[in-house]
Amino acid sequence: MIRYDLVCDKGHEFDGWFSNSEAFDKQAKRGFVECTVCGSARVQKQLMRPSIGAKSNRKVEAPAQKMVAGEADPRLQAMMQIVRDYRKHVETTAENVGDRFADEARKIHYGESEERGIYGNATGNEARDLIEEGIAIHPLPRLPEDGN
Repeated sequence: MIRYDLVCDKGHEFDGWFSNSEAFDKQAKRGFVECTVCGSARVQKQLMRPSIGAKSNRKVEAPAQKMVAGEADPRLQAMMQIVRDYRKHVETTAENVGDRFADEARKIHYGESEERGIYGNATGNEARDLIEEGIAIHPLPRLPEDGN
């Protein structure tokens, strides 16, 4: 893998990882490399300092680096808000059945329980089995804040 410092025609700087220099050239030519800030496909490599490894028998302390996040793409922000709204709608209009999701979905599907909206947890195998039985299910998308 090779990392390139990149810049778009509007001057936004970012980096990208590619399997080799030929991969970057092919992707850039086809318009697949886009600026992370403005979405421009007019991107080129910047001059980079060479990466020279230290001697293997010498410990080198890496200088402390500040991590700074760039501006979020407004399209991504809009999409994330739609996902948040969708999830909030499900959580306010459906019943959380927790780990009983697969059993409750079957009961509703086969008429053994009242028809209603439910959400909860299911393993991958449980979800696959429900789909194979013809029971319509849809996963709720995980949000970045779910990991906090």
